[in-house]
Amino acid sequence: MRLAMIGLGRMGANIARRLMRGGHEVVAFDRDEKAVATMAGEGAIAATSLEDVVARFDGQRIFWVMLPAGAPTEETIETLTKLAAPGDIIIDGGNTFYKDDIRRAKSCAMEKLHYVDVGTSGGVWGLERGYCMMIGGEEATVDLLEPIFETLAPGTGDLVRTKGRDGLDNRAERGYIHAGPAGAGHFVKMVHNGIEYGLMQAYAEGFDILKGKSSEKLPEDERFSLNLPDIAEVWRRGSVISSWLLDLTAIGLAADHDLEQFTGHVSDSGEGQWTIDAAMEEAVPANVLTAALFARYRSRVDTTFGDKLLSSMRYGFGGHVEMPQ
Repeated sequence: MRLAMIGLGRMGANIARRLMRGGHEVVAFDRDEKAVATMAGEGAIAATSLEDVVARFDGQRIFWVMLPAGAPTEETIETLTKLAAPGDIIIDGGNTFYKDDIRRAKSCAMEKLHYVDVGTSGGVWGLERGYCMMIGGEEATVDLLEPIFETLAPGTGDLVRTKGRDGLDNRAERGYIHAGPAGAGHFVKMVHNGIEYGLMQAYAEGFDILKGKSSEKLPEDERFSLNLPDIAEVWRRGSVISSWLLDLTAIGLAADHDLEQFTGHVSDSGEGQWTIDAAMEEAVPANVLTAALFARYRSRVDTTFGDKLLSSMRYGFGGHVEMPQ
């Protein structure tokens, strides 16, 4: 299939690469001409503007927008809505607020355009590992895009099948789901990221306690000089708390026991707060997720070793750099 990738940052460029490896044609556009030239050198069809993107299709157009949430995405989709023809498809694969998806889908429908939201997880590792995708939109449109999602997804891999899934939609086992109508994909991804905050905070606090055991504030015979890289590594091997986040923790600690390259000022991209907002709307207690979000806010004033570990994990899975002090 031919589709346009609009936004060639860390995620957009690698998604385009994985699609091209899978035999799809990619029209590449970004305001950064060097990013476009790089993708063209790897086999993409270069576009110089959104108007040029539109002109690179003969039939139905598929636009995948992979830009920061907010104004960049909003303005791009608004422009595409004016340039597109009835039947064209607009995909937002960024971290958009799900209520914006609902609004946009209605606006697109008025122009006879199809709108799909794709919550995408996989970070900088997705090119090789594949992307976990949570998709919202009309069923017929999502089905039409199946070859794209199948190429991007990690596939079943070597994971043991979950008992009781016989006869159920096997797309979930391959790494993607049709979550529901427009907005549902980004809603599921939003909660996914809220949970991610909580998991990361648990690791951060645990390793902070381990490191603190060598503190001179403790009686001498109660101090332990613990090897944090070894602890992270052994927990990866058969422990009930093993996870990809723990893998990244082990990698970060193995490279630098004290994580000196990080300040501990932990950024967030908004989904954690949106998750808490949704919990409040639904009157659902979210004690852990709320505390994890507030811990990130606190890190911008007073940092701990655990905050450095959070920054290390964020850099490990997404290439996220710390916010300026």
